[in-house]
Amino acid sequence: MDNRAGEMMVFVRVVEASSFSEAARLMLMTPSTVSKLIARLEARLGVRLIERSTRRLALTEEGQFYYERSQKLLGQLDETEQQIAHGGAEAEGVVRVTSSVSFGTTALEALLPAFFEAYPKVIVDLSLSDEVVDLYLDRTDVAIRVGKLTDSNLMARKIGETKRCIVASPAYLKRHGTPKTPEDLIHHNCLGFNFRRAMPVWPMREGGRIVERMLSGSLLVNNGDTLRRMAIAGVGIIRLADYHLRGPIERGELVELLADSDIGVVDDVHALFRGSQFLPARVRSFLDFMVPRMQKFLE
Repeated sequence: MDNRAGEMMVFVRVVEASSFSEAARLMLMTPSTVSKLIARLEARLGVRLIERSTRRLALTEEGQFYYERSQKLLGQLDETEQQIAHGGAEAEGVVRVTSSVSFGTTALEALLPAFFEAYPKVIVDLSLSDEVVDLYLDRTDVAIRVGKLTDSNLMARKIGETKRCIVASPAYLKRHGTPKTPEDLIHHNCLGFNFRRAMPVWPMREGGRIVERMLSGSLLVNNGDTLRRMAIAGVGIIRLADYHLRGPIERGELVELLADSDIGVVDDVHALFRGSQFLPARVRSFLDFMVPRMQKFLE
């Protein structure tokens, strides 16, 4: 029996999860089964699609081409079956989406006009908050999450990665001086978050070892947008994901600090949705439209 569509689905999920074991978990398969399916696919095609290493997976040129074509073909297959199953119904209804404030305002908002033009019958119910919501309790369809995923029954599509940076405004640095070492931060106004999962520590590299500096400041908030605005206003030093900071750094409103002491913390960004392979057309359309465009935003 020809199972090329099944192999495509497994390949696409491995690429989106950036992990054989994570793709296996999401597809309710064993890692060895996923690995064998990818090996069989590569053997049939006669080319290597994924470069494997102990640290990460990387697509070859042929793998990138196959991934893009597979996404398109699988999308067309899903659309065909959805239309047959639902009498040719197009995507319509409400999609409930949640995201952090900063990612929502910098990435999602800019993409919504084009989405509405493509899907005029879909209503997006968008909530922006840096608190983690329960998709089942809050009846949320899609959540954009930054950071490590916890084990759950949720499905995930990886959007990309983001690195954290320490920054301050030129005005603040002129008044208080520029910290030259992580230890200098103790004498500065370091602003932070107030939600439960936030820790008032910034891991830094000092003398060849990683030290978690316990820091404090005059302001704790529940969203990155406010922190960014306060830093630009010269209130203090902040540590945020780089997508918050690109514009202000490019405009000279903020200056990156202690880059040599950065331990290179990289957070994954995912689109999470309630686990089912039979997604409503409205949710599938939102994911298929938004995820590739958000990936470009994080590049």
